[in-house]
Amino acid sequence: MENEQQDLLADLEVNLVQAGSGKRLANYLIDLVVFYILLFCVGVVLAVLDPTAREDINSVTALGTLVDRLITLLCYGLYMGLVEGLFKGKSLGKVITGTRAVNEDGSRISFMTGFLRGLSKAVPFDAFSALGQPPYPWHDKWTKTYVIIERESSLPA
Repeated sequence: MENEQQDLLADLEVNLVQAGSGKRLANYLIDLVVFYILLFCVGVVLAVLDPTAREDINSVTALGTLVDRLITLLCYGLYMGLVEGLFKGKSLGKVITGTRAVNEDGSRISFMTGFLRGLSKAVPFDAFSALGQPPYPWHDKWTKTYVIIERESSLPA
C-alpha cells in the first residue's frame, strides 16, 4: 500500500527544465525565417491577384522605415500568437529544438495564453529581455509561462 502511494506521488511530481539561451535563440531564428518566407509568399500571391497592390505596398514603405518595421513586428506578433495558440505552445522552431511553452505549473497553455505570448513578442525590445541565465523574457513573465525542454521535463498528466 505504501509503495503504491509513493509511486503515485512520483507520477504527480512536476519537474520543469527551462530551455537555455541557445535553444531559445534557435526557436526565434527558425520562427523568424518561417515568418518571412510566409510574408514573401503572401506578397507574391497578392501581386499575382492584384497587380496594383504594389502601389499600396509602396505607400506603406513611403511612411518610413520605422513604421514599416513596427507593422512587421505587429504582424510577427500576430503570427506567433496564432501559431502558439493553435498548437498549444509549439511552433516550428520549438518542434525542431524539442521545446514547448507551458504554464508555470507545467500544464499546457490555452489558445488565449499562446495568443497573448505572441502579441507580447511585438513589444519593441522584447527579444533583449531574454538576455540572462536562465532566459525569462517579458512575454514569459507577462503570461506566466516557461519554455521547457520536453524530453528532460516531467509534466502533469
